Amino acid sequence: MSNDVRYAGIRIVTEPEGITVDNGIVQVVIRLTDGAYDLIWRNGDRIEGAQGQVKLGGTTRSTKDYPHRKASVEEANDALGRGTTVTVLHEEAGYPALAERYTVYELAPFVTVRIAAIGSGAEVRTNYMAPLVALHDKGGSVRIARGGEQLRAIRVPFDNDKWVRYETMLLPGAIESYEASAIYAPESRRGLVIGSLTHDTWKTGICIAADAGVAGEPIGLAAYGGAAGELTRDTILHGEVAGDKVESPLVFVGSYADYRHGLEAFAQANAKLEPALAWPGGVPFGWNSWSAAADKLDYELYVSTSDFLRTLQPFGFHNDSIVYINFDSFWTSLTEAQLQDAVAHVQANGQKAGIYWTPFTFWGYDAEQIVEGTDGAYTYGDILLRDREGQVLPSLDGGLSIDPTHPGNLLRTEYHLSRFVAWGFEYVKLDFLGHGAVEGEHYDPAIRTGIQAYNLGMAVIRDRLAQERIGRPLHINLSIAPLFPYQYGHSRRISCDAFGLIGDTEYMLNSLTYGWWMSDALYRYNDPDHTVLYKSFNQEATAYHEGRSRLTASVIAGTVLLLGDDYRSEEARKRAKAWLGNEEVLQLARLGRTFVPVEGDSAAGAAEVFALHSVEEDARISYVAVFNYDRERETTKKISFDRLGLPDKLESCRVRELWSGEEWIATGELRISLEAMEAKLIRIEVG
Repeated sequence: MSNDVRYAGIRIVTEPEGITVDNGIVQVVIRLTDGAYDLIWRNGDRIEGAQGQVKLGGTTRSTKDYPHRKASVEEANDALGRGTTVTVLHEEAGYPALAERYTVYELAPFVTVRIAAIGSGAEVRTNYMAPLVALHDKGGSVRIARGGEQLRAIRVPFDNDKWVRYETMLLPGAIESYEASAIYAPESRRGLVIGSLTHDTWKTGICIAADAGVAGEPIGLAAYGGAAGELTRDTILHGEVAGDKVESPLVFVGSYADYRHGLEAFAQANAKLEPALAWPGGVPFGWNSWSAAADKLDYELYVSTSDFLRTLQPFGFHNDSIVYINFDSFWTSLTEAQLQDAVAHVQANGQKAGIYWTPFTFWGYDAEQIVEGTDGAYTYGDILLRDREGQVLPSLDGGLSIDPTHPGNLLRTEYHLSRFVAWGFEYVKLDFLGHGAVEGEHYDPAIRTGIQAYNLGMAVIRDRLAQERIGRPLHINLSIAPLFPYQYGHSRRISCDAFGLIGDTEYMLNSLTYGWWMSDALYRYNDPDHTVLYKSFNQEATAYHEGRSRLTASVIAGTVLLLGDDYRSEEARKRAKAWLGNEEVLQLARLGRTFVPVEGDSAAGAAEVFALHSVEEDARISYVAVFNYDRERETTKKISFDRLGLPDKLESCRVRELWSGEEWIATGELRISLEAMEAKLIRIEVG
């Protein structure tokens, strides 16, 4: 006998063999006969034969392994919307029960899936929980209605350390992504988006595989909590989570006509469940010392930069009259008196001062060194993070990891942050944060994983710097940091260090090509790192087009616009005066909106064309940024109106290049000629 009911536009069919939940876009078929499930979209995409898995006592148990099942259905009404949740309890004597939950939302193209292990009075311990496993050797498969196209899969890096890149791989092949991924057809853009919606406990891995050399064959997919390895910066296994009930990450799976919209929807779903850290101000404009001076930072450079940028402010280089002058590393080479005088100097110029700190990293060599702010109670040897045998973890980026949960570290955090506040700083760049997320044995026994420790340490920093506590907004910028969790920073550097050469521009834009969706969702702004117009401390001088391409890339990134030159150089001053008075370009930066890649087929490279659609004065306005990454050869780019996302049946439009002011009428496509290393920023009026 079957039971057919509807709730919130969702049809629920219950039969002895299983339950089907259908919202008209996606159908979840839950099989009570074998413990598997299918996700079937109306557009033809399918995940079939999926199962949940949990590692228990060294053995991986699957929902298919359990002989007894019972299901319950309930209404869902949460931050993601109204819908229906089905929970299937898988039971077997002698084992913890596995409860898999599926939620389908009204008119949504995505489903959420989560698995829990329940001990029924006995403690459960596990470091691997996978709510979605659809692998070939387990009887599962993923099929995307591709129209004959070869598919790509995105590797999203866990963090932005060591100049890691986003990468897309043509399938067949295999790739592991972290926290989010997409499988899509580049030409049609249709695809599947998978990712984690919870970031309180687990590092989530997403494994995608298609048989090597066999295009068009089904794809294997697994999403699991418990990822740990070289790319998560771990040297030991993921920590075991323990309790009467242990839950996996909540996994998002959705099918979209445009994978770009799917990644944006995934980011917004995260933000609905855990809002981004609110920022009351606009896009930060200003300067950071690292690329100008690195370890040669001194008082004179800092105050002279403040004085120079003050001369640019009347010509438009500011946002709401605010400009930040920020110390990076090696501010400790100044005395406390110099620091306080430097802040006073900046404030007298009508600007705000910024500082730098690495909260989870010890850069010294003497473990007997007393930890600041602890009155001699702790040495660094006491607060360093260790493995489960008690050995200090290996260095990462030349520094040792500090245990975020140790009371000595909490005292150290209060000591430094209270000084920053007392000295008058209004911006802090937090760097090398990944050290706080590595797996280890933590002082607090309730903290079992690196992500739990990271959440604890970052929450302390966020709360200590909250406006309601210190009496003023203080911008928190995350530099080298895990992508998730995100709710502790107003902005995050989208890539690792990027300076002024065209290779730096391409590298940073690789992160924008596959990570634009973070901006104004997970973080208020992406940070494209220091915008070097002429020369950084460690590189040759940039060519004219090379420097302006770097500025253009920063403007479109969503974007914290911090300059990075030593303006005691005449050429650096000249370029700043020439380029930073372009009000149309600066106004784009002030929008704080990221441009979106037009194409997603650049492998480990960057897209060459990015677009932003907006509305100005009752006219449909679009902007397009076009780049030539070649150091020697000029090129001409041809981009169809349709590919840019301009209105259907548009035959021609008025076009203006914002750097040169050149205007023309484009018909059917944009034809953009670029010299070597040149970028152009196009304004298109379409109505």
